[in-house]
Amino acid sequence: MTLKHLRQQAVDCLRAGAAFVALWQMSVGGALLAQDAPSQETASPIQHVILIIGENRTFDHIFATYRPRRGESVDNLLSKGIIKADGTPGPKYSLAAQYSADVTNSPAYDPSPSNKTLYSTLPAPLAGGPGNVCTANGICTLADAESSENGLPIEYSLFLLSGGTDLTNRTPDSRITGVSQTPPYSTLMPGPFQLTNTYTSDMFPYDSYAASPVHRFYQMWQQLDCSAGHTTAAKPSGCLADLFPWVEVTVGAGANGKPQPANFGTDYSPSGVTTGEGSTSMGFYNMRKGDAPYLKYLAEHYAMSDNYHQAVMGGTGANHIMLGFADAIAFSDSSGNPATPPHNQTTFAGGPVDEIENPNPVSGTNNWFTEDGYGGFGNSGLSTGVYGGGSYSNCADTAQPGVGPIVSYLKSLKIDPNCEKNHYYLLNNYNPGYFGDGTNAYTNTNSANTPFTMPPTSQRSIADVLSAHNVSWAYYGDQWNAYLADPYQLNYGAVGAASDQYCNICNPFQFSTSVMTNPSMRANLQDTENLYSAIANGTLPAVSYVKPSGWVDGHPASSKLDLFEGFVQKIVDAVQSNPTLWATTAILVTFDEGGGYYDSGYVQPLDFFGDGTRIPMLAISPFTKPGHISHVYSDHVSVVKFIERNWRLGPVTGRSRDNLPNPTKGASPYVPGNSPAIGDLFDLFSFGKE
Repeated sequence: MTLKHLRQQAVDCLRAGAAFVALWQMSVGGALLAQDAPSQETASPIQHVILIIGENRTFDHIFATYRPRRGESVDNLLSKGIIKADGTPGPKYSLAAQYSADVTNSPAYDPSPSNKTLYSTLPAPLAGGPGNVCTANGICTLADAESSENGLPIEYSLFLLSGGTDLTNRTPDSRITGVSQTPPYSTLMPGPFQLTNTYTSDMFPYDSYAASPVHRFYQMWQQLDCSAGHTTAAKPSGCLADLFPWVEVTVGAGANGKPQPANFGTDYSPSGVTTGEGSTSMGFYNMRKGDAPYLKYLAEHYAMSDNYHQAVMGGTGANHIMLGFADAIAFSDSSGNPATPPHNQTTFAGGPVDEIENPNPVSGTNNWFTEDGYGGFGNSGLSTGVYGGGSYSNCADTAQPGVGPIVSYLKSLKIDPNCEKNHYYLLNNYNPGYFGDGTNAYTNTNSANTPFTMPPTSQRSIADVLSAHNVSWAYYGDQWNAYLADPYQLNYGAVGAASDQYCNICNPFQFSTSVMTNPSMRANLQDTENLYSAIANGTLPAVSYVKPSGWVDGHPASSKLDLFEGFVQKIVDAVQSNPTLWATTAILVTFDEGGGYYDSGYVQPLDFFGDGTRIPMLAISPFTKPGHISHVYSDHVSVVKFIERNWRLGPVTGRSRDNLPNPTKGASPYVPGNSPAIGDLFDLFSFGKE
């Protein structure tokens, strides 16, 4: 049966129920009906939502050269004239120009430095990821690939065996045109550059591993360079997005309180020490040259947004939490009361550690943060000893490091920071408070357990809302079953049946006491093996969160975008192979955050936590208009708002971001006239229309 026939079948079914259509029309036209009623009746024909979450790519990074269907428009590097279709600089390349800055004499964190200098050439982007795939990840045969990861069609499994850099990590990525392993190392112009090429000796095909840019909270505020003094009619938030490489080369992913090395440099030198990134953040793919072919196909045949954003500045953990809670969560004691995280003190694993962020520059350095990092933990094999770990901030206290200038900026735009007194919010990545079996991970003192774990939270999540209204849901985590038997993830990176690439920080519900201590709720956390069975058997729950494993989530350096495309295609093909399920399903495909890659889109400040850069959002459903591009401003909490509207539910809590209104029309289709506001994604669909 063709897609056209399936769409017509669904529309005919919809029209057959006149009362249902009338109810739907009322909900589309304005307020939700019976908002708090415990009913599974939906406000649209969609009975199943599947949310697939990849890793670390901005909209421009993937869709830089995408050209829409006639009658549609898109906001990207090509449409702005920043680049040409062949990936070379365009007539308005200066719109994306990047600057270095100097805050050496500043005693405090500055999210918008004034002492800036235009780069003459970009620092060399550096190599990252496996040099030789077989040696680096141990997957050497197709049998190894298929036994390690079951989320790929066979033609994509081959990509687990290819794409190594053949370069030494943290050296100039000479596969990129304009980059060399010998001086001057980089001749790249000071803006975006195309990663891939097939026309020079510097071969960088689409199926290549690449380095990963920094993607942490205070770093991203600096990369976006937001100031009330920069506001214009087109960008009323005043975010210039012109410090991406500078943040990469001056602080990178943080040093956990360690001093800056004496031979530290911001440009590559064989005898020096760098953050290991260079200007990696400015790279983009070119769909006009064949990159990201499956994502391009989905955009052309279904619908997407070019104004969808990561909900939190920074990285994976905080953005997945926002997908589940529609809010940030804070450090608490065993009774659920707000508490102060470990601050220059010893933990069961050693120390001292300092889990409170301090992005103030160390005296005499240019932007080397005082305390910021994922935490040094010797038992993980990544470092020696236990130290650092700055990832919490009390943003209600403007005297706290880093907080004051951001709050001042927000208040100048009349934006409420939405920070409760004495709450230290998690801004970056810490392990969740529970292991998969429901035992408390924060209080666990096993020598293999990391001390950089967040205590369990009693905060309400969308899972609580769905369960209270008898709406079925599940979180499908790739390799969940392996993780249950390997809670400390000692087999992370193992090949074959022992593979455990499950992402624990990606599961927002593992932070939740109400979910993890209730066996019936905890049973909703399952492996993707169960997802494939549920699709085939027609037993899919109403709401499904789906997370790939680390092999195939598309994260730079540890995965590739083509592997994520394969993971998505397997699910889309499976749903479409079940016509009854396909007729009532919406598959939403997005990424947790932009990964620190540059993006030229408008960013709307909503509160202290975000928003951040644009990321892709695609809607695959029989109820989408092929090639449609929505410009309505949205972010991760828009997914929560979609669920709430479709199943007639109320907001998660009284302070959660899903209380924000839908955008009204402003001077620009990308800027809400009633800021702060976020959409509910209904604009991606055309219910009841051909």
